[in-house]
Amino acid sequence: MIVGIHTDLHGQVCDYLIKYEKILNFNGIDTIRVDVNQYDFWNKIKTLDLFIFRWQHIDDHRQLAYTILPILESKLGIKCFPNWDTCWHFDDKIRQYYLLEQFGFPIIKSWIFWDKAEAISWANYAEYPSVFKLKGGASSSNVILVNNKEKSIRLINKMFGHGIYSGRIPDSGTTKWKFFNLYHQLREWKHWIIKKLRNEDLTPYWQINKNYVLFQEFMPNNQFDTRVTVIGNRAFAFRRLNRENDFRSSGSGKLDYDQEKIDLAFVSMAFEISRAMNFQSMAYDFLYGKDNKPVFCEVSYTFVDYAVRNCPGYWDSDLNWYEGHFWPQYCQLADILNIPDLQQPVFDDKE
Repeated sequence: MIVGIHTDLHGQVCDYLIKYEKILNFNGIDTIRVDVNQYDFWNKIKTLDLFIFRWQHIDDHRQLAYTILPILESKLGIKCFPNWDTCWHFDDKIRQYYLLEQFGFPIIKSWIFWDKAEAISWANYAEYPSVFKLKGGASSSNVILVNNKEKSIRLINKMFGHGIYSGRIPDSGTTKWKFFNLYHQLREWKHWIIKKLRNEDLTPYWQINKNYVLFQEFMPNNQFDTRVTVIGNRAFAFRRLNRENDFRSSGSGKLDYDQEKIDLAFVSMAFEISRAMNFQSMAYDFLYGKDNKPVFCEVSYTFVDYAVRNCPGYWDSDLNWYEGHFWPQYCQLADILNIPDLQQPVFDDKE
């Protein structure tokens, strides 16, 4: 058996991918690193039992994933993680809404427009506050609260005009400016200057967002969201507390691992969606709707691995509880390779 792991940008391999290698090697399974830039990539691919490409929010990654994964999985018949069912909608809230709303899953009500006149007509009569989002982005970087139609129309004009780059919504309510940290900003400028001097890529987010708008119903009275991550027949969960005096929890860094506080209705719903949609691995961000029923705002096949590892255990689909700490890479490999007795090595805490 051979598992191929695609490198990150510029041929590098991050700690997340190295864990796959260490788990596989610990179990006597051969691994190779592959890179689509190498002349022998396609020849190597045909020898693999599993191809792993952890593509992220970066525009370069998205461009490559959309190009090679459909060929590998549907045309060459190569087992992939993520598979296309799991990732074609990753980091695209519009695709997620269109998909999951059609099957009646409780994704938060959204208003999506591809026409400026229709968007402005909606904005004139919409209920405020509402939430404006770009379709991609992590850690609430592209999410703001809109309190009136004037602000809504300004955003619509911008999106159907020059557009907006990721992380650059022109509003003081963004996480970047509302929670401005001079030290972090100076570090960001320093890294930008170093890359500029080295003639390196200055931003991985080069794709402009334009000619669409996405507004989402605001869910008040939520002081946290609940992140439920389903991998096979395992559900890991923790709460993410909101930033101080803010409605956003994603990226706050305030995590609560008390399993007694987890609403198991969220866990059951996450299992139901993953089964129906054939997801290999999926994280769900749950809130309470205005009727106090479970709703979720988005999903993501990949995530910060140690946040899952820090959970004290997991539930199965019957809501039985299992103690222990598990790396998501281990769970994904055990399922995809169909090796239920796969062994999990002990990693150094710094890994």
